[in-house]
Amino acid sequence: MSAIPLNLASNSEFDTRNVFELEQTDRLKYLHTKIRDKTASKRQFTFYADQVIRLLLEQSLQRLTFNNKQVTTPVGAIYQGKQFAKPICGVSVVRAGESMENELRRIDLNIPIGKILIQRDPESKLPKLYYAKLPEHIEQYHVLVFEPMLATGGSAICALEVLCNSGVKPENITFVNLLCSPEGLANVTKRFPDVVIQTSSIEQCLNEHAFMIPGIGDFGDRYFGTTDLGAV
Repeated sequence: MSAIPLNLASNSEFDTRNVFELEQTDRLKYLHTKIRDKTASKRQFTFYADQVIRLLLEQSLQRLTFNNKQVTTPVGAIYQGKQFAKPICGVSVVRAGESMENELRRIDLNIPIGKILIQRDPESKLPKLYYAKLPEHIEQYHVLVFEPMLATGGSAICALEVLCNSGVKPENITFVNLLCSPEGLANVTKRFPDVVIQTSSIEQCLNEHAFMIPGIGDFGDRYFGTTDLGAV
């Protein structure tokens, strides 16, 4: 896949039609306080991050289309219930996106999960696709894409292009995200206006080093314990 040039929008305006931020309740802010704290241990970080991830997944699933389904209860009565209109799969953007898999498995053990590995080229500084393994017949699924950080949007766009090139329609994709920047949202929504983006926080901006402000640091390193550094 060719590199994707990105020009950060100077006014940071983005298409809001399919961008959904969790309600900024005191409870959510409490969870963010725990995980944004640079002194948080790995145990504290993962414990509270998992709770935010669960909220994101529940909101993402609530927004999907359901069909009617009847079941018979143990007392012989009929319950008028619901089922998902399309099968669901997850696709993690390695490595940070894998942090969201455990909560998905707690919702349904049978949901298949694919992987996409994208890394920034050290010379061009642009995202480069290294590996993709997707569930068979993925075009028949509603796909939950897992990527906690959306900064410039380069990796997100690369991952979304992999899915669309595999036959998935943009309207059948939900991008599940912990933190995003207005600049990144502007880039992604311009390229993929029909993809739903579910986030827990739209940050203030990107700084001169493309770090989100106020930010959280390197989510993958903090979640998987591969650094002792605090938030950037």
